[in-house]
Amino acid sequence: MSDTAAAAALLQGFERLKTALSRRIVGQETVIEQIFIAIVAGGHSLLEGVPGLAKTLLVKSLADAMHLSFRRVQFTPDLMPADITGTEIIQEDAQSGRRQLVFQPGPIFTQMLLADEINRTPPKTQAALLEAMQERHVTVGQQTIELPKPFFVLATQNPIEQEGTYPLPEAQKDRFLFLIKVEYPTREQERDIVSRTTGGATESIEPVISAEELSAAQAIARQVPLPDHVMDFVLDLVRSTRPDDPQASAFVKEMLSWGAGPRASQMLVLGGKVRALLRGRTHVTCEDIEALAVPALRHRIVPTFHAEAEGMTVDRIITRIVESVRQANPSPL
Repeated sequence: MSDTAAAAALLQGFERLKTALSRRIVGQETVIEQIFIAIVAGGHSLLEGVPGLAKTLLVKSLADAMHLSFRRVQFTPDLMPADITGTEIIQEDAQSGRRQLVFQPGPIFTQMLLADEINRTPPKTQAALLEAMQERHVTVGQQTIELPKPFFVLATQNPIEQEGTYPLPEAQKDRFLFLIKVEYPTREQERDIVSRTTGGATESIEPVISAEELSAAQAIARQVPLPDHVMDFVLDLVRSTRPDDPQASAFVKEMLSWGAGPRASQMLVLGGKVRALLRGRTHVTCEDIEALAVPALRHRIVPTFHAEAEGMTVDRIITRIVESVRQANPSPL
């Protein structure tokens, strides 16, 4: 398959995916697109939203539509690392009678893992999951076991109920490509949701994208050209979030105590390449980077106490930084 055909197949697959998900999910078009971009870019996503916004249903529906194996883990304060990664158990051989240690895989051995309410489990268990996300394998004793391919983690957390939770450290949040916020539906969308979920019919979802097509999409996405001026825009944007940078503005020094690292630049570029393909383009533009700046940066910067006291949200800070970088980097004709 040529690169042009592969790019067209990705766009067609995404359109089929949206149609399939609309059988169960009302609205949430931006959320669906951002999750799909993260998946094709080979990254993981953190979903944040209040209870009842169909985050779990959305992830399960995505796995169904992509024909991926799916497991869900409800994170609780008593969950141990072995409950995620697996453990060794003693088994007796029926023929020899000898006992031996046999590895029992945990729920992480799947293609799409939903880590529900990840902030409800202690740091030790969080770290075990995040390490496997980064390394794509699990080490048990002297044995290293590769995770299935493709492998994605979609984690959820409740932003309003923080009592008895263990918030993810900033360094661990950085392992997620996007932090995606799931918002309340509109009035008409909520009417549709109520009508669908209080009736007797349930919609099934047939697979519309195969694992092979997904792997091909991931390969073609990395081949999308990145113009020099877009690379400069990404670097200027990410470096503008660092208050210690000599070029940092007075606004950034006042509002941010910590900025985004190089991984943010990598994620913005990868996400921008996928978004360009979904827009029918074979090159990345500054528009692609601007569109993904908020979900890619909101969990990678730390506001100051002054910013919080002034009611300046992280999203507003990022939007203002993007505007300032855009003015300093006018797009070429």
